[in-house]
Amino acid sequence: MIATMEPFDTAWMESLQQTSPRTLRRVMANPADIKKYTLEFYSLAKSVFGAGTSVVSGAGIANFEQLLEVGKLKNADAQDQHIVNIVDWLLQYAFDQRASDIHLEPRRGKGKVRFRIDGVLHLVYELPDNVMTAMISRLKILGRMDVAEKRRPQDGRIKTKAPNGSEVELRLSTMPTAFGEKLVMRIFDPDVLLRSFSQLGLVASDYQQWQSMIKRAHGIVLVTGPTGSGKTTTLYSTLKQLATDSVNVSTVEDPIEMVVDAFNQSQIQPAIDFDFAAGIRTLMRQDPDIIMVGEIRDRATAEMAVQAALTGHLVLSTLHTNDAPTAISRLLDLAMPAHLIKATLNGVMAQRLVRTLCPDCRGEVPCDTDAWKELTGPTQLATPATVFQPVGCLECRNTGYLGREGIYEIMPITHTLLSHISSESDIQQIRSAAIGEGMKTLRMAGAEKVAAGVTSIEEVLRVTPELGR
Repeated sequence: MIATMEPFDTAWMESLQQTSPRTLRRVMANPADIKKYTLEFYSLAKSVFGAGTSVVSGAGIANFEQLLEVGKLKNADAQDQHIVNIVDWLLQYAFDQRASDIHLEPRRGKGKVRFRIDGVLHLVYELPDNVMTAMISRLKILGRMDVAEKRRPQDGRIKTKAPNGSEVELRLSTMPTAFGEKLVMRIFDPDVLLRSFSQLGLVASDYQQWQSMIKRAHGIVLVTGPTGSGKTTTLYSTLKQLATDSVNVSTVEDPIEMVVDAFNQSQIQPAIDFDFAAGIRTLMRQDPDIIMVGEIRDRATAEMAVQAALTGHLVLSTLHTNDAPTAISRLLDLAMPAHLIKATLNGVMAQRLVRTLCPDCRGEVPCDTDAWKELTGPTQLATPATVFQPVGCLECRNTGYLGREGIYEIMPITHTLLSHISSESDIQQIRSAAIGEGMKTLRMAGAEKVAAGVTSIEEVLRVTPELGR
């Protein structure tokens, strides 16, 4: 796709087509935008060239196949103005593209820069390997990490400002790889804490059920899902709502995702034996009302969470399970007695993030009945006559999707479900009982979003598990 501000000038098309193996598609663009990005990318290319001219390619990277050239072991200076410019461009471009993660990945003879946008990675630039090394060193300096240590993983944080002036936090993580040190930056936008539950996709009956679970004075509420499914955002938004002047809200996290002044946050330190269980034990002496535990990973943490709930505290935490009913079997796997689960568990919410269709280019097509049946399973939801599918335009980077929204599977612990929880619990029976009590599975929730024109069938099938998996 080639953007032009002169639609009637097509002489260049034939020459460009001869040099490109891809089919070219010409689109109109705002002249101001073209001038802006031309200036930015030419400035970037100039900085990359300037940073690389004084360095022998590949000489500064410690990898399995390093070529030693005596007398030529020079590294690009992390404080060099060219490197500073490249890092500044990288952050500003990531904010502009709504990236949630930035990956700096060393490869043989080059480095790749990839952005995760709406849950999918996109390659945005390739750099000389020595320039990539200098960029990572620059970011490690900004994150107050040990620049000289490249053999072991490190973590750091940076606080900066987006183009609109809002503060943004970045969490840095390095890891040694075959061709050098890899750096991943996760971008945390504090504005997500200001979003309403409706903006997160938690509406109508789902919202009412969630509120009924978190408004109880004590008990455990769990949010489940894989990494990147929005669990932290849901919990932070919930804590922001609950954290009033009349209650003491405290968290134990690993690491602290976003620093929020509305409640007390602690980060675990395994090196000094301050883990989740020790954190909860300490919080119990801090007169808490609501405790958020970053994740229940082991038996000790689960036991302390149960003890906190039994002594009159509301405990919110996360588990890594595919759906809500599986959370019960996971707690049983952690050796939690069934009677304690029945006494403390208020409910479980599983969630996923689906990409929402770009409003500028989505297309309406007849509904594929086979795909709809695969999505809805045995629920027999009525098949819509038409659905929307992604098309692609400049606004959505030609993906057909723009932004993400949550889909939720909420399972309150009712009297019927309590009768199914035992040390020999059958997860299929619990799931069937929960559906009988009105629980919508993740795919059922996704089907409602498809019928409303929010997302596509393919996207829901991509992010949700099959029933019973």
